[in-house]
Amino acid sequence: MAIRNFSSPLKIAVLCGAAIAGVAFWRAPLFGAEAPVVIAPAALDNPKAAGAPQTAVLSAGCFWGVQGVFQHVRGVQNVISGYAGGEKSTAQYETVSSGTTGHAESVKITFDPAQISYGQILQIAFSVIHDPTQLNRQGPDVGTQYRSAIFYSNEDQKRIAQAYIAQLDQSHAFARPIVTRVDPLKGFYPAEGYHQDYLIHNPTQPYIAMYDVPKIENFRRTFPQLYSGQPVLAHN
Repeated sequence: MAIRNFSSPLKIAVLCGAAIAGVAFWRAPLFGAEAPVVIAPAALDNPKAAGAPQTAVLSAGCFWGVQGVFQHVRGVQNVISGYAGGEKSTAQYETVSSGTTGHAESVKITFDPAQISYGQILQIAFSVIHDPTQLNRQGPDVGTQYRSAIFYSNEDQKRIAQAYIAQLDQSHAFARPIVTRVDPLKGFYPAEGYHQDYLIHNPTQPYIAMYDVPKIENFRRTFPQLYSGQPVLAHN
């Protein structure tokens, strides 16, 4: 997503070059995306049980790809791209992109607790969506707005998130320590309409093709039992 901040002539040149590469290679497995990491499920987790829909809010880099992957998860009913961590008054894309608002590009996931657990949602995020050992960046995107963070809405979510991070660190699931923040959710603010379902509507856009579409393939390969070929749409 960083290429969108270039000046117009340079941006056009970069996009043209990236488009050539994207058309030629975006279907290649794993192109441009972080390699998936096979990790154990959360030892501490809520049991799956029928009940009212629940929500999870997390950030893991550019929200286009994060939303795109979770839209393919069985049991997920809706995924909204947005902003969390800052004030409502600064929850606009151009302002958040300055990296000075405290916001992180985030997603709000509504899910059926009988089909998927909170711990499984975190497992997907850590395994195939982003590298939780990168501080304030993901891939080509740099800044606190791209940080790895879990925004908990209750003590159960806080306990599960903290225990899972400790579990993964203790097992050396990653080569470096996890830097994911676990913060209370003070507010979630949906992003502008053009950001919603962006991956679904723009699969061949160079950034999406290079960095985000491969994440969905990584998810399908790594979690076939949780993959749905019919994505849910935010605008529904």
